[in-house]
Amino acid sequence: MQALNNFFATIDGYIGGSNWFVYLLLGTGLFFTLYLKFPQIRYFRHAFRMVTGKYDEKGAKGDTSHFRALTTALSGTVGTGNIAGVALAIHLGGPAALFWMLVTAMLGMTTKFVEVTLSHKYREFTEDGTAAGGPMYYMKNRLNMKWMAVLFALATIISSFGTGNMPQINSIANSMHAAFDIHPAITGLVLAVLLAMIILGGIKRIAATTSKLVPVMAVLYFIGALSVIFANTENIAPSLAAISGDIFTGSSATGGFLGATLAFAFNRGVNRGLFSNEAGQGSAPIAHAAAKADHPVSEGMVAILEPFIDTIIICMLTGMVLLSSGVWNEKHQNVFQRADIVILKGSYDESRAADREVLFNFLNPTAESRAQRFNGPMRVANGIITDEVTVIHARSVAEDVLLTSTSTEQNFSGVVAVENGRIFNAVSELELSGRSLIHSAPLTTEAFSRGMLGENGRFIIPISLLLFAFSTAIAWSYYGDRAVTFLWGIEYVRYYRVLYVLGFFAAAVIDTTIIWTFSGIAIALMTIPNIIGILLLHKEMKETVDDYWKTFKFSDKDDTA
Repeated sequence: MQALNNFFATIDGYIGGSNWFVYLLLGTGLFFTLYLKFPQIRYFRHAFRMVTGKYDEKGAKGDTSHFRALTTALSGTVGTGNIAGVALAIHLGGPAALFWMLVTAMLGMTTKFVEVTLSHKYREFTEDGTAAGGPMYYMKNRLNMKWMAVLFALATIISSFGTGNMPQINSIANSMHAAFDIHPAITGLVLAVLLAMIILGGIKRIAATTSKLVPVMAVLYFIGALSVIFANTENIAPSLAAISGDIFTGSSATGGFLGATLAFAFNRGVNRGLFSNEAGQGSAPIAHAAAKADHPVSEGMVAILEPFIDTIIICMLTGMVLLSSGVWNEKHQNVFQRADIVILKGSYDESRAADREVLFNFLNPTAESRAQRFNGPMRVANGIITDEVTVIHARSVAEDVLLTSTSTEQNFSGVVAVENGRIFNAVSELELSGRSLIHSAPLTTEAFSRGMLGENGRFIIPISLLLFAFSTAIAWSYYGDRAVTFLWGIEYVRYYRVLYVLGFFAAAVIDTTIIWTFSGIAIALMTIPNIIGILLLHKEMKETVDDYWKTFKFSDKDDTA
């Protein structure tokens, strides 16, 4: 597993996790924001009225209403990124990462507007009469770049597993196990059966399901988040100060958090922001293609609301819960994940400034660090490491580390092989536990226990994750089957759906870190060709928007800023 994670991390480092990818994403959003004169602000009121049904076009072609298309797209974006993804971003980059998530969302509102409009303009209708759209259709029908369309469609299929399938069930299963002690395999099996029953009904059943799920889950999560924030009102101002105070310097070390550079906070914030709202990824246009609309811009208007709801509202709520509760930089007792463990030679004390600087440079390699990874046999007696080493887990110095054998449930004694700081041991049932920082869904779960509901607040996260992530998996199954339809025809969709359900079940028991690393690669594989495509069509986008306002049947005086 560790070798596989390292392989994925290397690939992700060159694409999704690299600075050039971040700059491409933000640069595109900034370009269209300026080129179209801030449509996310000027058209926001009109977008809201559009989704309420005020301007619904009677007799327009499509399968669903504007509202149902929005809820389907939102169900694809509102998922683990809002709960586990925000926690991971803050864990990696500190409070400053949350600011960059919000910037990504603001610019992403324009990017969504553009990609949905262009994709809707060139959508097609399949043999069974259902709409089929997405970036691959404007790439083929307008840009005459069939190779790019094929690349995007293949990336969509991969991403349906790496974004909408695997991370979602993995987070659900881990959360249900932590909260209710339900084995991940049982959670995976039950939800896989439910998923199969829903996706076999196609877009109409998917839209009907998500239009009911999205409002319920949003209200539940909103109430739970506010209960934590209001219970920690004295920390609201310091939390906001932490978000804004480290924007251009990186996040300072505090508590068990060893600090993060500006580059790391920026990169992780933008990367997790994209994972959350998927602006530029090209996924949402596939859902919006099903909307009943005569003019493509009308559906593009609806898409403006997605990043606002998904990231600016829901992710900001999550971020404030994590920061105001104070759990993000506290060490908690937990079972370590192998992929998050690095063993260093020598003993480091994080309370000493010199040692803390060495560890900071190790975790944020902008300068040479004196820390060396441990190599060779590591001796353990009755569960305690006897060699002079420092165990780093989840980017923090682990304390009270204990090694146990899950097969005998006894403390481990013997020798553990360590290679380049990583445990390389044939005894796969070896388990490490102790006190360290935590991240992803477990961190958010801990934060929700610090609210007005007390320990009962923990149950909000598994329930929310169940609703959020399951609805995401439903939506992404539709994205994948539209890509399959584009590549090979509608008759092959049934085979894709079988693989999708099987992958959903299998991912319930796969290491979380590997899932998140793979998702970063999948995102980039979709985003890059889509960004290139919409940039090539920037003039047509402006002409299409101008045409919309010329032909718009209602007065727009009250709908634009």
